[in-house]
Amino acid sequence: MNIVALARAVARQSGGLLRWASLLLPMAACVGTLCALFLWLLDRAAQTRLLHPWLLYGLPVAGVAVGLLYSVWGRAAEGGNNLIVDQIHEPGGGVPLRMVPLVLIGTVVSHLFGASVGREGTAVQMGGSIASTVGRVWRLTNPYEIRVLLMSGIAAGFSAVFGTPVAGAVFGMEVIRVGRIDYDALVPVAVSAIVADWTCHAWGMEHVPYHLAFQGYAGADGHFFHADLLLLGKVMVAAVAFGLASIVFAESVHRLAARLRQVCPIAGLRPALGGIATIALVWLCGSRDYLGLGIVAPEVGGASIIDFFGAGHYPVAWAWKLVFTVVVLAAGFKGGEVTPLFFIGAGLGNALAPLLHAPADLLAGVGFVAVFAGAANTPLACTLMGVELFGTADIVYFATGCFVAYMCSGHSGIYLSQRVAVPKRHQAGGMIGLALRQARMGKPET
Repeated sequence: MNIVALARAVARQSGGLLRWASLLLPMAACVGTLCALFLWLLDRAAQTRLLHPWLLYGLPVAGVAVGLLYSVWGRAAEGGNNLIVDQIHEPGGGVPLRMVPLVLIGTVVSHLFGASVGREGTAVQMGGSIASTVGRVWRLTNPYEIRVLLMSGIAAGFSAVFGTPVAGAVFGMEVIRVGRIDYDALVPVAVSAIVADWTCHAWGMEHVPYHLAFQGYAGADGHFFHADLLLLGKVMVAAVAFGLASIVFAESVHRLAARLRQVCPIAGLRPALGGIATIALVWLCGSRDYLGLGIVAPEVGGASIIDFFGAGHYPVAWAWKLVFTVVVLAAGFKGGEVTPLFFIGAGLGNALAPLLHAPADLLAGVGFVAVFAGAANTPLACTLMGVELFGTADIVYFATGCFVAYMCSGHSGIYLSQRVAVPKRHQAGGMIGLALRQARMGKPET
């Protein structure tokens, strides 16, 4: 290669990098800023609900308001996370910008009145919407560029809302296809995740620290074993339960949502049923621990994600949270599934610890990421999330829990637009290329 040709190649490469930087940096900074605003609003909403417990009784009305908001202005945005994944697979009309205010308002209102929803869905949808808008402004028509930009938006939202840039970057690539990661987008996705996380922190938003006391066993020479074989076997047993919990959660949401569509054809009214059911569940269980995110209990001694890592034992808290969350998500409340899945996983780990004679905080930590791994079909991203949140000492347990739960969760999940690239069973080769909405039924789209 002569000098002139080399110079031209370098110039083209530099121009491409500059162009991608012009696309990604403002997009990621905007997503990080929106996530900071979102987290601040969620905190205000949670505090307001704790100060005014009567707000729970307004949940049916709030649900109808959000449902009507989407019915009037947000029909094109109702697909949520699945719409973004669909656009990555088959770029078409894009993700509407109006998704940002709609999902932001809908989620904050849901939390203000006590719906058991999460926050990841909102962050990912805001990221995808902003990324799609940037693509339209730059008049991108290349399907590859649109695809990479949307994946970067997903990574930016996930990273900023959880404070996990490495897991966010991998999640943006892993969530698209079951069993395969699109590494061709690695650099743009990683840059977006890091910038969004940094921006969110720059606005002063800090994430809840999780403390996992168990840090492996020390041998006679003082060095730590990162994988005690007996304990690893116990983690594998627990991971089977985590995988089953993830498929129960996902299938319950999908099937109850389908049933509610039959019972109440008017989409804007279905959230009222979820609100009424939530109030009834609070009366039935006698606790408000399962409202909202569930990171911190409303009262001392209550069940929460933080408490599952302590000395207390909560045998059925995970099941209550599963029911509370399934009801509101199936009814159409906005937010997300991930933080409730963290609660379910950590609570189930806490419940299994005495039965398996294993450290409660370790199983809570593994369950925290493993149930999400099974429900989202993202075992690698969830393993890395465990490392970012809890440290590296227990990475073998996190990886074991996430991958076993993933294999046990079947061809289902919370994101029905995911497509099967590598089936979880060798005999399921006919599912390759199918979206989960068809694969979970065991038949192709017709």
